[in-house]
Amino acid sequence: MSPALNPGAAPLSRRAVGDAVDRVRGTFTFAVDRRIEGTLHAVAVRSVAPHGRITSIDAADALAVPGVVAVIDGSHVAADDGISPWYGENRADQPVLAIGKVRYVGEPVALVIADSRATAEAAAAQVWVDIEELPHVVDPVLAGAPDAPQLHDEWPNNDSGTWTLVHGDAERAMATAAHVHTATYTSPAQNHVPMEPHSATGAWLPDGSLEVWTGTQSPYVVRQRLATMFRLDPDRVRVRGDSLGGAFGSKIDLRLEGLVALASRAVGAPVRMELRRDEVFQSASKHAATVTMTTGVDEDGLLVARIIDIVWNSGAYALQTPRSSRTGMIRSPGPYRIPHVLARSVARYTNTVPTGPFRGAMTGQVCWAHESAADEIAAELGVDPVEWRRRNLLRDGDAFATGDVMHEMHYVDLLTAVDDALTADAPPTSSTRTRTRRRGRGVAAVLKTTRTPTRSEAQVQVDAEGQVAVRTSAVEMGQGAAASLAEMAARRLDMPAEDVSVSWPDTGWTPFDQTTSSSRTTFATGLAVERAASDLRACIAQQVAQPWGITPDQVVHRDGCVSSPGDPAQRMTYADVVRSSGAGELVGTGRYETPPGAGRLDPETSQGNVSVHFHQGVVGVEVEVDTETGRVHVLRAHGATYAGRLIDAERARKQIEGGMLFGLGQAVMEETLYEAGQMINPNLSDYQIPSLLDVPLTSSTVLSDADPDAEPHGIGESTVPPMAPAVANAVHDAVGVRIRDLPVTAEKVLRALREKQADDRKN
Repeated sequence: MSPALNPGAAPLSRRAVGDAVDRVRGTFTFAVDRRIEGTLHAVAVRSVAPHGRITSIDAADALAVPGVVAVIDGSHVAADDGISPWYGENRADQPVLAIGKVRYVGEPVALVIADSRATAEAAAAQVWVDIEELPHVVDPVLAGAPDAPQLHDEWPNNDSGTWTLVHGDAERAMATAAHVHTATYTSPAQNHVPMEPHSATGAWLPDGSLEVWTGTQSPYVVRQRLATMFRLDPDRVRVRGDSLGGAFGSKIDLRLEGLVALASRAVGAPVRMELRRDEVFQSASKHAATVTMTTGVDEDGLLVARIIDIVWNSGAYALQTPRSSRTGMIRSPGPYRIPHVLARSVARYTNTVPTGPFRGAMTGQVCWAHESAADEIAAELGVDPVEWRRRNLLRDGDAFATGDVMHEMHYVDLLTAVDDALTADAPPTSSTRTRTRRRGRGVAAVLKTTRTPTRSEAQVQVDAEGQVAVRTSAVEMGQGAAASLAEMAARRLDMPAEDVSVSWPDTGWTPFDQTTSSSRTTFATGLAVERAASDLRACIAQQVAQPWGITPDQVVHRDGCVSSPGDPAQRMTYADVVRSSGAGELVGTGRYETPPGAGRLDPETSQGNVSVHFHQGVVGVEVEVDTETGRVHVLRAHGATYAGRLIDAERARKQIEGGMLFGLGQAVMEETLYEAGQMINPNLSDYQIPSLLDVPLTSSTVLSDADPDAEPHGIGESTVPPMAPAVANAVHDAVGVRIRDLPVTAEKVLRALREKQADDRKN
């Protein structure tokens, strides 16, 4: 371990920072709790067909229900010259309400607006929609066939984004490899399952401007989407946010905001929507993926070349898929030194729920492949999988597959920490075997880029009462962003963090922030906050320096006060400074933006500077497999990550260990299932997520940089993707069967065990 690093040994925080007190008291307000007087309620009428042409919509019975104010559908939207109904990040292919055609079960076809949610629900059942069904496709591999049903005439072959990564000459190098391994790995669609369902309220004001209250991760993205949709200047759209009860990527882009704005425009009153749990399942999904990975190594087991082919399931619409599928492709080589890489990625439209980022966006699917392959290659070479990784992991100065020269690489230290945690003072897994139970251990590593290019702005102000407030548009959603930003501002101002408040996002007055995602908030928004706090500190010092006869850099800041080092009598609180200035408040401003050129990649080869930081994580687990039932029980899990400059050790550990628990569901139980184009488990009875009974003993290691000027790194997603391959590798270590199709369910393990037993008998 480098002497500049420390293993996250900072003391635990015992203070009430941010929103901790309100959360404990139960007085905290989430987005779904927001109520506005005089609000009507909207409920969507949704398609029951996976693919078809809308031939008629009859709302007469619904309009006759007492309390119903209006019913609107895609025909009304298409006929309104004041609306541009199609939206998306890279291509505008998704209508706010289905226009002429439906492309997945659950697509909003009409909106019923009524005086209560119950009335709207009842009336929605009285809207009669006739659909001429068309052939459908739910498998993205089949969606690329010449005779596959086409979802969008404008995008042939159901192509939702095609990319290539070229580094060196992988095909030529593969021919020289001493050993070649090829396998295909699949991962299913999943739901984000935020505890809080999606909700939003929209209202048009008398001056023709639009206000929306919503549970979103990206207030400024939503503002721009709505401005485009309703042909408004962005300054005429105000998006107000609240804290979220979970999101995990499902609330990054436009979801309900366009619908409530459309409904409010139709009836001239505020309109609110809140989704039922089955509707949450029909609103956003993780991308399913099929990854075929061919890897060549030399006589010493060192990586020579890797060729990767990825097919992503885009769902019915593109939204962010054209960009994010490239991101997943770029991460697919893994955290390894590979001289030659060729990756080919294609996303296909299918008649399934639209997709979106899912904690660690597009990383879990490719990590599942490269970390399963790592253990398989090590086994074929007769090398310990930890040792094989140690030989091949990226180090400072190595070139990544995009050509980036790597820096701040700590994979070997992280791997060592995880291996030590799994094996120290632990008996060999063979000593714990019984007739029907076997134990095994597995590890996995991940490399994740962060959103690049990116920009964040912040303000830090102090008023005449001495109240210090941070203004940002970052979103608190349980990850501790508010507390971290308060800590970062407080340290620059040399005052207690519990005396610093952090605003809710509101595009009407909080500064621009790109998005709360990609583990970028502590890094990008945090650096903007620190710069704003430093600017405020300088402003305060400037106010007192001249009267005191000293220079601004001689002013001493401590506990919300300033003083002169040579005269103890010269001491003022921040409130005194503001009052003496004659202003109502003093404000510091700050901005973080990635350097010019960062994130710009060659369109043909994807070479360039892909990311300002590379998030690093390693996970190790011990499992017990019941050979009679196939059930996999994860007993222990240890995660390790590099945090750069550490802001709070306790929150960092919670993120690492919480990430592993989130990844546990992906590993052994979570998947959305389709039959005849219909999702058959859109509820928490049939869609399983981990419970307390599934939680293993967790522990963590946080490596950090002791340099106070070092940048913080995002860590919120670093232990989610490695969990699934670590579990699969541990299962193989325990019972000798390899599962390449997530999740690693009891049924799959038992089937593989029986097949292995049959093969063993033949041999």
